[in-house]
Amino acid sequence: MNEERALFPLSGDEGAASGAAPLADRMRPRTLEEIVGQADLIGPGKPLRRLIERDRLVSMILWGPPGSGKTTLARVIAHHTKAHVVRFSAVLGTIREIRQAMLMAEKMRRAQGRRTILFVDEVHHLNRAQQDAFLPFVERGDVVFIGATTENPSFQVIAPLLSRCQVFVLQPLSEAEVLTILRRALADEERGLGRLRVEIEERLLGAIAAYACGDARVALNVLEMAVHSAEPRADGTLRVTEEIVREIIRRPLLFYDQSGEEHYNLISAFIKSVRHSDADAALYWLARMLEAGEDPLFIARRLVILASEDIGLADPHALVHAVAAMHAVHFVGLPEAKLVLTQAALYLARAPKSNAVLRAYQAAERDVREHPREPVPLHLRNPVTDLMRDLGYGRGYVYIHDHEPGAPETEMPCLPESLRGRKYYEEEVSAPTGGEATAHGA
Repeated sequence: MNEERALFPLSGDEGAASGAAPLADRMRPRTLEEIVGQADLIGPGKPLRRLIERDRLVSMILWGPPGSGKTTLARVIAHHTKAHVVRFSAVLGTIREIRQAMLMAEKMRRAQGRRTILFVDEVHHLNRAQQDAFLPFVERGDVVFIGATTENPSFQVIAPLLSRCQVFVLQPLSEAEVLTILRRALADEERGLGRLRVEIEERLLGAIAAYACGDARVALNVLEMAVHSAEPRADGTLRVTEEIVREIIRRPLLFYDQSGEEHYNLISAFIKSVRHSDADAALYWLARMLEAGEDPLFIARRLVILASEDIGLADPHALVHAVAAMHAVHFVGLPEAKLVLTQAALYLARAPKSNAVLRAYQAAERDVREHPREPVPLHLRNPVTDLMRDLGYGRGYVYIHDHEPGAPETEMPCLPESLRGRKYYEEEVSAPTGGEATAHGA
């Protein structure tokens, strides 16, 4: 691995350096004023903006979805700062290269009094050993560490490094903000498409902005592709038609990482919507997961758990439906499994709710932990030998089938003596809020 590939300067004007660069790269903002969105972070008077303007940066993690402006913000910082700024490749870099870069930064600080800002894009790709290598230099102030990630840094960045960084959360751009970026690209004659005399209806720009789901890079890539797909008219204008846009936008982009935070966020939203008896919300989150490529068996297993945890004996058929759905999903697979999961989700969302099963087990579990070695009462023990009979095993056991139901002689304690009278299961059923109860569950 060669150092030039893993470690290289970060320029604030790289995107405009070449007219052959993609539109999204050419249109990267060069100043804080040009950045669209993230007003909560870099709006006038905001702490991060003041740190940048005063060149008093601290180590930080920029956490946000794709296309929200993490790399752009790092380039703006590079443009404003007087520090030496380099970019490290989290994919290509090695520990040896990290240490070489850190030693150079240390020498520069001691010899020239000049700081080094190290920008690491997609920092979650660094392994623990690589992240550890930064720690002493960040702690001593030899480098200002700026990491960018689409993943929750709580899970992807080691605690010692995270504790030395300020986390700034970037939000997805709104459709209005993406529209502003698209209009700017169409008007900009230096870096954008202003010289091409493009004609495109506002509603088509709105469709592109909606399609991008808050990702400015996606929106600009679609616009550029649409413009280059348009046939020039006699007067030289390029008219982007609905057919062109429709051909490029075939389906919504769904960003989903089955090992990342969004995986857990979506399944949480789905389960909580079913628990709340909101069938419509449950179907939306179900579709979000399935269309993004989630494993349908994972969803089915979670529904089986919910059928006992949140419905239980309020509707005993709920567990039957959930287990049947899980088997059906395994048997038929996608795409038909989508309908199976939809039916199961609707049934469970409309069923009456009770967490009595969950509470009953938790109550019993608490007693087990507090009284872990309570002896089994002698009358409940099975007397399989003469010695055991002589010791009283089975003496006083009531065989319930020999008596009339509810007869006084059927009274027999089954809990350990110290726990006699405990009540773990208390049936408590609440009516569903999102639909009518099923007849057998009411």
